[in-house]
Amino acid sequence: MEENMINDVFRRRSLMVGGVAALTAAVTGASVPTAAAEPGGPRAAVLEFADPWIKATGLAEVLRRAGFQVVALDLSRPATAQSVDLIAFGSFTNNDSRYTSYVGQHAASLRDFAAGGGVVLDLAQSDQFGAAVPYLPSALGAVRTDADFDTVFPFAADHPLVAALPVVSGRVLTGRAAGIRVSWESVGSWKSMRVLMACTAAGASPCLLEGAHGAGRFLVSSLTLDKCFDAAGSSVQPASALRDSVTFFTALAAYVGRVRAGTAPAVVPTPMPPQPPTGPLVGHVDEDRARLWARPGLDAALYPDWTCTVRSASGWSTTVTARLSPANDDTLLVDVSGLKAGTRYDFTVAPQRAAPGFAALTGSFTTSPPAGAPARVTMGMGSCAPSTPDAIWTRVVNEGCDSFVLLGDTPYVDSGDLAVARTKHRAFLAQPEIARMAASMPVWGTWDDHDFGGNDTGGGFAGKKNTHTAFVDYRANASFGHAADGTRLTARTEGLGVYTSFRRGPVEVFLLDPRWFSKTGPSWADPARQTCLGEVQWDWLRARLRASTATFKAIASGMIWDDKGNAESDDWATYQYEKDAILDFVAAEKIPGCFLLSGDIHVSRALNYGPRVGYDLWQFIVSPMHGSTIPSLNVPSPHLVHSAVEPHVFLKLVADTTVSDPTLTATWINRDGRRIFEVNRTATELGHPA
Repeated sequence: MEENMINDVFRRRSLMVGGVAALTAAVTGASVPTAAAEPGGPRAAVLEFADPWIKATGLAEVLRRAGFQVVALDLSRPATAQSVDLIAFGSFTNNDSRYTSYVGQHAASLRDFAAGGGVVLDLAQSDQFGAAVPYLPSALGAVRTDADFDTVFPFAADHPLVAALPVVSGRVLTGRAAGIRVSWESVGSWKSMRVLMACTAAGASPCLLEGAHGAGRFLVSSLTLDKCFDAAGSSVQPASALRDSVTFFTALAAYVGRVRAGTAPAVVPTPMPPQPPTGPLVGHVDEDRARLWARPGLDAALYPDWTCTVRSASGWSTTVTARLSPANDDTLLVDVSGLKAGTRYDFTVAPQRAAPGFAALTGSFTTSPPAGAPARVTMGMGSCAPSTPDAIWTRVVNEGCDSFVLLGDTPYVDSGDLAVARTKHRAFLAQPEIARMAASMPVWGTWDDHDFGGNDTGGGFAGKKNTHTAFVDYRANASFGHAADGTRLTARTEGLGVYTSFRRGPVEVFLLDPRWFSKTGPSWADPARQTCLGEVQWDWLRARLRASTATFKAIASGMIWDDKGNAESDDWATYQYEKDAILDFVAAEKIPGCFLLSGDIHVSRALNYGPRVGYDLWQFIVSPMHGSTIPSLNVPSPHLVHSAVEPHVFLKLVADTTVSDPTLTATWINRDGRRIFEVNRTATELGHPA
């Protein structure tokens, strides 16, 4: 009965304020009218849309019920020209390009609006289309994360926006509709903002933050307080929940007045607790050098200086200092030199200033055997990996792998937003099983489509600078593509591509990047067609292949070296002219020991193309490490020798030059240890003289 009365009042009031257009706008997500509004209350400009999932809306209406004069946000005008006291963005607005366009174009004006005494309320939850609130001043920060909650606790119970809400068993905003999460997404990290409400009693996963800027305020929330009505104008919330929404926005009206009057409570930021450390990760290691990486989770302003101590069993040790880099998402990179080939080392990473409760990060690695000396190395390889705990990483260690190569979709980022990309990389490396592996052996990587940008994406992807930044923030390769002047890039700064190479004993791996440069210009192989490598990468590959003295040479990319057999274009069949140029070069230069590596297709395969380069050329496809296979991509081929539609699989590659005719053994293994299939080749069979 009460809910029906509320809905009836809503319909009559919408008609009184703005006629049928107002009613339609309030419940469908269209722009609210600018002409009709109740006099006397603070003025609010609203941008809202029905969200893509539950199709609910209601911000304009609950603001009216709370006493605001409501107009539509004029997307053609800056924030300072809206002539309002409050600018309010509804839930999930950042799933719509109109929001992202507006806050991008008018970021400075939003800051000026707040500095002049205005209030900005942002209810945009989704982290998929922008995890970081993009227009906040540099002193403030809030980054959304992909966690949903049905509990809300009054963390700052005395704050006027919180004190008005009824508390039930220590919680607020109880009794809301079961199908609409109370906090859809939440805030994973923040800077210089006060936590007003949170999804845990301890204040973790904040769902309402307040930040001060000049005379005004920013409010960042993940609460679905505005999702109250469906397209027919009926309430989608119980009556008590609708009252809570109106109560909150009524308190907001008074709060906006106090901000304008300069009498609002001062904002005392809530310190963000230390984040759990990510890493350490052992990156590039060769005979006498190592790159070590970590994200300790401590504030770079408080703990800028770090020490890495490396020791061998013989008692030798060295100490290297490094600085935590805010520009690289508060990570550090340590370059250690003066090491001895084929030697195991243990290391610790700790802050120079004592950090209470922080345990030093520890790990170990073994340097590469001396080049040219007889050796046996066991390298793991895989693609399409999970970002959830998975025993496959433990299997890699138990199989005796001494190093690992990530062949792309490691992890799945699927976003061009920098904060999202960094969060996905951090979540990937934080999984306990991969964390133990990465702290105990060298790990190298390239990317494929999903960690570059999204499915089947190429060089035209708008967010590739951000995904490049996140990649170099969370990897410790020897190099990351090249700088703008074409020189090899070893620093973690802006660059072009992520290709690199490394040698470990008898194996040299050339990790190509066919994503960054794809379709961005004419091909060096055929000027009438488009490139996927770019000329600088092509020149680099030729020079590195010519110079290589490794017995076995893996030319690796995330995308496969033949046709996927579907409508997607991200395979080497699309760039056959560049593939042919690479293979023709290997044949013409008589470079022995080459084979191809790839992943991507969620199927594992071994193909033999015959004497394409003067000896039998093999391709090893290893995918996926997670549990999702794609049987339709196990397409027929006259070159196919083995295949398996098998989840949770990696490649164990053993190169042994301690025997008279060195051997290369590739074994596809699942996480339970079962051998799927195997390929054995000798150096002689791969073009070396008998």
